[in-house]
Order: sequence, then structure tokens, then C-alpha cells
Amino acid sequence: MAHPQQNISIKNRKATFEYELVERFVAGMKLLGTEIKSIRNGKVNLVDSYCQFVGNELYVKNLHIAEYEMGTCNNHIAKRDRKLLLNRKELDKLAKKVKESGFTIITVKLFVNDKGLAKLEIALARGKKTYDKRESLKTKDAKRDIDRMMRK
Repeated sequence: MAHPQQNISIKNRKATFEYELVERFVAGMKLLGTEIKSIRNGKVNLVDSYCQFVGNELYVKNLHIAEYEMGTCNNHIAKRDRKLLLNRKELDKLAKKVKESGFTIITVKLFVNDKGLAKLEIALARGKKTYDKRESLKTKDAKRDIDRMMRK
């Protein structure tokens, strides 16, 4: 049952700094019962998680969902590979882009929708160079300074 008062949304803040996000997709995940309970408790870490094709299916790797405290011997493994649920057209598009050029698929955000289902926002991304990262920091600082001046 969905809990309307709980708005679970966990972001990968490192993603936008390390990568230039080209295109975003929202994918469902094949989860175990203890995993969804841990997600609803907010016990998820997206840092260093990425997506990879195994055969013609897409899996998320290194996504850390902490073990459920109330779980028994049936508890899940925290960093297991989880299958992503996308339609064939989206999977083919992603596979083509990853094979042909320097793109990678990273996790951007994990959230629970109104139906109580865990969804993972993934993005087709290209790694930023060091000078791009510095440029991002400069624009971020400039924006912060402007906002500060506007408030006064």
C-alpha cells in the first residue's frame, strides 16, 4: 500500500557534476519485498551506480539498497544487480548509443510514484572533462552570488 505522506526521492548529486546528461528515461525495477521496504525508509545510495547491458537486458549495478532492519534470513544482498524495466524501443535506442559512441548510462534519481512503485530515473550521459567541471562550478557560484544580491 502506498503511503501518500511519504515522498521518497533520492538524487545522485554527483551525476550532474561528473557527466553531461543528454537524455533521461524513467525505468521500473525488479525488486524483492525487503528492498522496497528499505527504499520506503530512504536507505538508498546512488553514488557510483551505473547501468549496463547483459545480453539485451539492462541492469543497474552498484545501487546500494541497505538491508531491511526487520528482515529475517530472507533479506536481500545490498549491492546486487537489479533488472530495469523499459520497453524494447527504449532499450534498443540506449544499446545503440552506448555501443557507437562514448556514452554511458547513469542513475540520476530514485523515487516512489503515486502507485507506490519504485522508479529509477536514468540518463544517457557523456563524461565531462576537467575544464567543463570548473566551468560548472563557476556558473554555479555566479548564480549563487546573484541570488544573494537579489535577496538583499
